[in-house]
Amino acid sequence: MHKPVLYKEIIHALQPRSGGRYVDGTLGAGGHARGILEACAPDGQLLGLDVDPQALALARETLAPYEGRIHLAQASHTTLGEQLASLGWDAVDGIVLDLGASSMQFDSPERGFSFLQEGPLDMRFGINAAMTAEEIVNTFDEKELADIIFRYGEDRDARKIARAIVMSRPLRTTGQLAALIEKISPRRGDRVHPATRTFQALRIAVNDELAAVEKTLPQAVTALKSGGRCAVISFHSLEDRIVKDFFREQSRDLINPPYEKIYESERKAVVKLVNKKPILPSEEEIRGNPRARSAKLRVIEKL
Repeated sequence: MHKPVLYKEIIHALQPRSGGRYVDGTLGAGGHARGILEACAPDGQLLGLDVDPQALALARETLAPYEGRIHLAQASHTTLGEQLASLGWDAVDGIVLDLGASSMQFDSPERGFSFLQEGPLDMRFGINAAMTAEEIVNTFDEKELADIIFRYGEDRDARKIARAIVMSRPLRTTGQLAALIEKISPRRGDRVHPATRTFQALRIAVNDELAAVEKTLPQAVTALKSGGRCAVISFHSLEDRIVKDFFREQSRDLINPPYEKIYESERKAVVKLVNKKPILPSEEEIRGNPRARSAKLRVIEKL
């Protein structure tokens, strides 16, 4: 199994140790989890969460040697507090979140995440997602589609793409959608395929990814012990901005002038920033895994 993105950096950031309790909130195939379990041997424990049953099945195989030290659940990281309570864990030593779709999901044509392979327009991380990408593409009006593509994909051709989608419906497969976008929004000489941003936008909308991050981060900070660390990998600017802003806000003292105290109470910083700037993958890692090129890692430590 290939090492997951920023593998060494995650292990270094979390500093797993014997007897510790850790959470991988985006388990995937179990790569980061395996590294954490190896580092916290012989008796460190790990809770692994993933909404994707396919990922969970694969992770069970990967992590079979650590049976007795692992607790796996088919659940979203948005339920972190609830999952910890069910184990009777009042606090943990480390949390990792590797946001976005996994390589395994991109490499499975039937999941519909990749425009490079023919498959249904699905894009759901788990079966509980409210709708598929196909439903969005074929039922949303032009303005709604343009708003999704512009907001979540940050694509300057959003209106043009949305108009073309509405005029070409029904669209049932990844290949049909990718070909349509390539026809009306050519490459302009850059290396990024013109469908990249629309597919990203649809995936984020299908899985409500930004709201999920906003819901999880406060739970993660609450769950950490003093000295515990949370490490978050994001792959696009909107996600990274949410993480950066939340971590920065939690690392500041809120001290108000006396006349403002009736409106907002003072609060001491809750965490410290382990890295003020994001940790990026090495050139060597990007050569071995081009998908890593947009990854950013931010780490905090609970005070």
